[in-house]
Amino acid sequence: MANILVVDDSAVDRMLAGRLLQQDSRFQVSFAENGLEALAKIRTRAPDIIVCDLQMPEMNGLELVEAVREEFPSIPVVLMTNRGSEEIAAEALRRGAASYVPKVRLADHLCDTVGRILKAAHADRMHSRLMHSLEQCDSRFRLRNDPELIEPLVSHIQEMLCCVPLGDEGVRLRVGVAVKHALWIAHHHGNLEIPLSGIQTDDDVQTLAAERRNQAPYCSRSLTLSIHISTTETIFKIGHDGPGIDVSQLPPQLETAAVDRSWLRGFVLIPSVMDDLRYDDHGRTLCLLHKAAVNDEAELEWE
Repeated sequence: MANILVVDDSAVDRMLAGRLLQQDSRFQVSFAENGLEALAKIRTRAPDIIVCDLQMPEMNGLELVEAVREEFPSIPVVLMTNRGSEEIAAEALRRGAASYVPKVRLADHLCDTVGRILKAAHADRMHSRLMHSLEQCDSRFRLRNDPELIEPLVSHIQEMLCCVPLGDEGVRLRVGVAVKHALWIAHHHGNLEIPLSGIQTDDDVQTLAAERRNQAPYCSRSLTLSIHISTTETIFKIGHDGPGIDVSQLPPQLETAAVDRSWLRGFVLIPSVMDDLRYDDHGRTLCLLHKAAVNDEAELEWE
């Protein structure tokens, strides 16, 4: 059973998040009223994951993320955000948060987000000892209209990333999450040609995706993933068979739009995690680069 620490100065919001998580029999929940109390509890008994409010007195969510990353780098942190704090949430991702969920969408996304991150963290720990012996790996995958393979593929990537000195386990987890978002972007907005208009709701995107997966020409398209992993860098090149993805069509206030539309969240998260992101071949290939921690100041190079 996973131990989850929920941190929020609002008793109402704290209990709401706790009740949502406690509906899942895999989760055991404890609570803290602020960041300072949370750190004290973590030092006594480290949880598997932390879910915290972004805006709190004494120590806010951003400060808690930094403190946890410094002292407990293997514990992922998921932020709960209010409207108007989207830019701060994006900054928290850059500083080490694993993900974030808007408070207005807790019922829809909190348990799924926590479950996915815990699963990725568990897979990473199980294979870390073996993968620390890996010096270099080059792989290429082709997913033939089968998005169910995205999750196991990302788990496989998490295992291989153990050979890269990324700084801490939290960075490794966030790189895997970023690659997963990139794969879904290529699938949805490349192969399935779902528009990037910010007016579409999550339900709209899911409904259209379900329809197009069984329709020509979308159903015959594939995703490709080329991976180069070494002790100095990781490069991911994700290709799709659809027209190019034109990111200039994204909503101008992207962080704000992503509050109500989780399908936009990957466009916010990926640049905050990776050292470089490019859309090559007129938007038909997503290229993601992350340098090893020892080379953070080195000039970015692409093969």
